[in-house]
Amino acid sequence: MPHDMIVSLVLYAAVGACAGMLAGLLGVGGGLIIVPMLSFLFASQHLPAGAILHLALGTSLASIIFTSLSSMRAHHLRGAVEWRMVGRITPGILAGSLFGAWVAAQLSTRLLKWFFVCFLFYVAFRMLRSAAPKAGTTVAHGVVLAVGGVIGCVSSLVGIGGGTMSVPFMLRCNVSIHSAIGTSAAIGFPIAVAGAVGYLWNGLAATRTLPYSVGYIYVPALICISLVSMMTAPVGARLAHSLPVSRLKKIFAALLIVLGIKMLVSLM
Repeated sequence: MPHDMIVSLVLYAAVGACAGMLAGLLGVGGGLIIVPMLSFLFASQHLPAGAILHLALGTSLASIIFTSLSSMRAHHLRGAVEWRMVGRITPGILAGSLFGAWVAAQLSTRLLKWFFVCFLFYVAFRMLRSAAPKAGTTVAHGVVLAVGGVIGCVSSLVGIGGGTMSVPFMLRCNVSIHSAIGTSAAIGFPIAVAGAVGYLWNGLAATRTLPYSVGYIYVPALICISLVSMMTAPVGARLAHSLPVSRLKKIFAALLIVLGIKMLVSLM
């Protein structure tokens, strides 16, 4: 195996370790780290510039399928998944995620990158603010479906498991913080499945001559990230019940700002 490929596989594994830990710890699915890091790695590997971000998004969602399963199981064993809420929101999630993947395939890399950078900064400053969502009451089924559609669509566009949106929504529905994180991990699964299928299907024509890719999913990165993240997600889930999550969120927010600035510079 060529030396460059070995180095790339090691770096993919490192990205997977971080993504899995974050998925279990903060319920964010790891996509906010996977997408920018894969974008930088794919660029260094000289993959087609017009497909780099789409490949990063599709691969991120495909890897979250496995990360969310591992994280979901760990939270379920602790009784921290509200399965009734998962069932209510999933139809909206599936529809929104498929639509988001289709929209992303129509957008240029530059426009998609602007959207991702803006979302990074939004999430970072929201985490830094640490404002607790207002407590709510029972939410109507139609509202849950609509919110699920929005969460699914935006998650597909930025390649994440939706935790940055679903956790605050769960808290507004009077779900405890630990259950909100666990339920978010479960919701990440249908987001990832529908989003990954969408990126695979919409990218078949664009990547038919690109080795190691299936649609907008880059297989070597998917395998490494998935294998390692499945091992680290349960560790993050255990730590979520013992570490000061608010402080960790501030550190994570600072990292997102750095990544956002780096991607912003590449747009100039």
